[in-house]
Amino acid sequence: MPKTLLRAVSAILLSLTALSAPAAYADDETTPVAVTVNARAALATVPQTGIGTNHAIWDTNLGTDETADRLKDAGVKLLRYPGGSYSDIYHWADHTAPGGYVAPNTDFDTFMSGVRRTGAQAMVTANYGTGTAEEAAAWVRHANVTKGYGIKYWEIGNENYGNGHYGSAWEADNHADKSPAEYARHVVAYADAMKAVDPTIKIGAVLTTSANWPDGLVGEGDTGTWNKVVLSTAGSKIDFVILHWYPGALDKAGHVADMIHLTREQITKYAGTGSERIGIAMTEFNTGSSSAGTTTQPGALAAADAYATLLANGVFTVDWWNVHNGIGPVTQVEGHTDYGDFGLLSSATCTSDNSVCEPALNTPFAPYYALQMMSRFARPGDQFVRAATDQPKVTAHAARRPNGDLAVLLINTSSDTSYPIALDYSGFRPAAGAATVLTHTNGATSITTSTAENPTLPPLSLTTLVLRPASSQTGLPAAPGQPTASDITDKTATISWPAASPGARPIAKYELHRQNGAISEQLGETTGTSFTVNNLKPGTRYTVNVIARDSGGGLSWSSPPLTFTTGTPAASSCTVKLTNQTDWASGYVGAIEITNNGAPINGWTLNFTWPRSWQSLGSGWSAVWTQTGSDVKVVNEAGNGSLATGASTTIGFVGNYSGPNVLPTVFTLNGTVCGTA
Repeated sequence: MPKTLLRAVSAILLSLTALSAPAAYADDETTPVAVTVNARAALATVPQTGIGTNHAIWDTNLGTDETADRLKDAGVKLLRYPGGSYSDIYHWADHTAPGGYVAPNTDFDTFMSGVRRTGAQAMVTANYGTGTAEEAAAWVRHANVTKGYGIKYWEIGNENYGNGHYGSAWEADNHADKSPAEYARHVVAYADAMKAVDPTIKIGAVLTTSANWPDGLVGEGDTGTWNKVVLSTAGSKIDFVILHWYPGALDKAGHVADMIHLTREQITKYAGTGSERIGIAMTEFNTGSSSAGTTTQPGALAAADAYATLLANGVFTVDWWNVHNGIGPVTQVEGHTDYGDFGLLSSATCTSDNSVCEPALNTPFAPYYALQMMSRFARPGDQFVRAATDQPKVTAHAARRPNGDLAVLLINTSSDTSYPIALDYSGFRPAAGAATVLTHTNGATSITTSTAENPTLPPLSLTTLVLRPASSQTGLPAAPGQPTASDITDKTATISWPAASPGARPIAKYELHRQNGAISEQLGETTGTSFTVNNLKPGTRYTVNVIARDSGGGLSWSSPPLTFTTGTPAASSCTVKLTNQTDWASGYVGAIEITNNGAPINGWTLNFTWPRSWQSLGSGWSAVWTQTGSDVKVVNEAGNGSLATGASTTIGFVGNYSGPNVLPTVFTLNGTVCGTA
């Protein structure tokens, strides 16, 4: 995405979002924040390519040694090229971008020189908008055959849903047909041509991001949303999908789990056999609001929170927009000048009247230190585990290291309150003595290192604690393999997993644990590699891990997580079918068809609960609708209250949402849980 567009987007977001300084609570100044870390509740493993950023061919400093060295010091492991929307006008062979500016010394080979100096991998975006499959295949040949760069990840286009098909147009697209079907057909052609040159490469296709325009929209003449059409047509040819996210506020990390879950659901539903191989890449991310602090500490705190949450949910790379971007609206945020720059490093540019200039070229902005902290907190091969606090202004993340160490990242978003902490653990026992403490504070120009047992968190700070285990980690069983779920009903599910390799002692049993925030609930244990769980709740999402215990009581690491959702009763006296009829990415028209499968009914009440706090009822018809908290109650009107056996009635509503739209699945009719169609 070019900086001019980012500034336009930022201007819109400024009218929607303002940063509210967190209030201080006097009694919290001496009350320790309870931090709970659950090493049994494992999430994703940290990927090699997790910490990434974007390079753009209009950036004169793209290929300099100083830039590469700065990125290396930040721990950046993936660099994306040639830069947002420029990708769809860029022609690599002659290094031109008709209609755009190409800076000197930004050609592909110069970029790759910087990638190698950084110690990173490259991700290349092939030109879909004004290019061809043959041009992309030639690029693969030059990169991987002629030059031997071994570039693994190749995207097909950038934000191609922004080609005017849904109204807004910022992405170049010379195709007469701008539909998702046309894009998908070309993805297939690009994949075939590019993999004919190098079968080992991975091909990525552009998707819309949940609850972000134009997600949920169905264009004229289309058979479904952008994601449905693209995945249905090109799913068998791609290896990963591409999301972009500019949330426009600093408190949206809570949307991530549902955002990624809904994306995976779409992949599973539409991409066909073998879709589990398809990864998810967040190839552009920024807080997206210059008023909130794009170059100051609030932006850094939001960046660290988002990176940790996205990676813990299995995204294989998160790529900051941008390395250098240029000055924007200048404000004062938390006592420091914010330059409204979406870059990690200063471009040394000035406002149009030269009244304000950025610091010296390549001076790191605050989000740079967020990426640096992330790279020191969660290293490739570490396993994220659940962590939580009892203080809303303090966020916790944790990761377990292969050597047995535990790293805990704590983010204090309060502007004026320091918080002492009290750590509690499940599945981990720390060694006595001080922990290594890494800290970045408001306005700091480096990350400091110290030691402490229970450090105090300064206002607006990032703090990582690294703790050693109390006992040796040798001789323990290996972690069980990836669990799978089968025979899922409304109340039961069978969980199976590959056996763990024993350590110094035989494996005695396996334990199945359900994640409930930062607390684990043991669902059962077995000597085998399969377990049927009973007494589950209908329409509920469960995340579980398996742990091996040896004959001496030694515990393995947790398996990778498994997430599954229970259904509704296969046989019930009622059936409900919810249909999302028309969606506009912040609301939708829903229809609910109620069928009576039992004895005749004279008067009915339908109840359901919105799954998320950001969902609400806008209006309803063909019944009397009320909402209390998150609970919705629907009572028949005089004309549709009688339902004979087998009879149906349909009611409608407008649902609003400001985050990923997880639809309700559990409905009760006159107190009975209904089946769903």
